[in-house]
Parts: sequence; structure tokens; C-alpha cells
Amino acid sequence: MQYVYVLKSKKDRKLYAGCTNNTRKRSNEHNEGKVISRKGHGPFGLICDEASLDEEDAFWRKKYLKSGMGKRF
Repeated sequence: MQYVYVLKSKKDRKLYAGCTNNTRKRSNEHNEGKVISRKGHGPFGLICDEASLDEEDAFWRKKYLKSGMGKRF
């Protein structure tokens, strides 16, 4: 099972969407600074996560959330 998650930076209030098979582990990696693209932007709070049975569906949902329409959603 794949999850699409949305994190919000408590430092700069920006949102970040990603995919993983373990939301808790990935959220901890973000908060510990192990994710290079978000290093220095933490700490993060988990806003939501959505489960998907298919990895490809999760990827397309993440891509949508990063688009203009998805950001408004």
C-alpha cells in the first residue's frame, strides 16, 4: 500500500506533498533533516495522508497536489 502525504513546515508555513509506503517513518525522516530537499525547513506537521492500493495512482495524486489546481484544493 502506498500513501500520499502532505506536510506543513512549522518554520515557513509551506506545504510539501510526497509518496511513501510508511508515513510515520517518512515524516520522522523529514523532521530529522534526512530529506535533502526539505532540510532546514522543519519541523513539519502531518496535515493529511491518503492510502492507495496502487503505486502509480499515489504518484499521480501527488503530482496533482503539486499542481496549481491541487494547491487550491
